[in-house]
Amino acid sequence: MGTFDGLTAVVTGGASGIGLATATLLAARGARVACLDLFPGAPGAPGAPGAPDGVPGVPEPLLGLRADVTDDASVRAAVAEAADRLGGIDVLVNNAGIGAQGGIEDNDDDEWRRVFDVNVFGMVRVARAALPYLRASRAAAIVNTCSIAATAGLPQRVLYSSTKGAVLSMTRAMAADLVADGVRVNCVNPGTADTPWVNRLLEAAPDPEEERRALSARQPMGRLVSADEVAEAVAYLASPLSGSTTGTDLAVDGGMHGLRLRPSTGKERP
Repeated sequence: MGTFDGLTAVVTGGASGIGLATATLLAARGARVACLDLFPGAPGAPGAPGAPDGVPGVPEPLLGLRADVTDDASVRAAVAEAADRLGGIDVLVNNAGIGAQGGIEDNDDDEWRRVFDVNVFGMVRVARAALPYLRASRAAAIVNTCSIAATAGLPQRVLYSSTKGAVLSMTRAMAADLVADGVRVNCVNPGTADTPWVNRLLEAAPDPEEERRALSARQPMGRLVSADEVAEAVAYLASPLSGSTTGTDLAVDGGMHGLRLRPSTGKERP
């Protein structure tokens, strides 16, 4: 038997990266899964029309539905269709998000509004639309994709970090509001992950290989986090096996948040 047998799940940003890895894992463990994305593609298609490079589209047996998390009507329609076709919603993975670079002077008001509209208000819209279905579930869980940027100060990430700080606080407040309804709310805090979005950032860098080495080196384990590793953490938090876990953030960051290593001397034991 699978951990998610008989359960249904909705994953936003489910056509690539962490979202697709999570949707695929939940389905492999027995869930019926709908992926909401701007570029869901067609089942079994080689790519998602109009999507950036590295967004393959939603493969079978996952249900791909188009949704724009900045548009409340689009969100409500997609969530309702997912609930209708899946037979309800037990798990919501609020994963859709975008990145942003620069210091406090580098982005104008419009860019701040745009990134908050996706990364924070987008989660609000999807959770709000899904709550009637989650409240009807006997195993309801929401997992928000947060970031190490919510708990550690990273250079040139002030806008992105601000949105993820809001997600962390929102997760805890939602958990307090919804615990009496039987809806658990948690979040995962990935470190720098090997995803299509990060790969696009690397390609835009003056020296992509050097930038990859630098991003890998700032995580104590010395490598980027994989999308599959984050998906495993999401699956744990979404699972009925974690039924006493709510209001928690789970770091998947190669030790970046919690470890403070001494500088290498070259004399460490192998």
